[in-house]
Amino acid sequence: MTEVIAVAVITLLAVISPGADFAMVVRNSYLYGRPTGLFAAAGVAAGVLVHVSYTMLGVGLLIASSTALFTAIKLAGAAYLVWIGVRTFRARAEPAVDLESKSGLTPLGALRSGFLTNVLNPKTTLFVVSTFTQVVNPGTSTWQQAGYGLFMAAAHLVWFGSVALFFSDSRLRDRMLKAQKALNRVIGSVLVGLGVGLGFAR
Repeated sequence: MTEVIAVAVITLLAVISPGADFAMVVRNSYLYGRPTGLFAAAGVAAGVLVHVSYTMLGVGLLIASSTALFTAIKLAGAAYLVWIGVRTFRARAEPAVDLESKSGLTPLGALRSGFLTNVLNPKTTLFVVSTFTQVVNPGTSTWQQAGYGLFMAAAHLVWFGSVALFFSDSRLRDRMLKAQKALNRVIGSVLVGLGVGLGFAR
């Protein structure tokens, strides 16, 4: 029971901590609407399952012990965040966004953006690997470990789904779209800052 509580508390604290996933879901939700934000949230949750899978297979221990491999993942994630951040910062504000238009971000594109943001995030790598190595007992059954992993993914889905619902609210979204140029620059700067910070973090 102590192990279950520890995993739950660590997961919830990690999920609500603002970071790249949060910025990405907010960006997709206010720019493209609720369905797109929810697909991005689902992508984040799918990314968590990737981290859990390789950790349970033992690759997580290799990443934790291999400086070169971890650095490669860190730099790839940093580059992706900087790229998205620059694109967001430079995006021109549209006077209105038609959610029925086919020019917006596709469901697959939204899913991919959330997935890549999470799966290339070294903070999530450390969160999952450290939780399984420091909290989960070596004698814990595989099924129970899989349950922990599913809980982590579900927690991310619920939290970021809620974020998508909030920031895609029609009234809030209308106000945000009126300040779209400024918001693009703020969110773009945050993503670039997170990318640069992750790239130089030790």
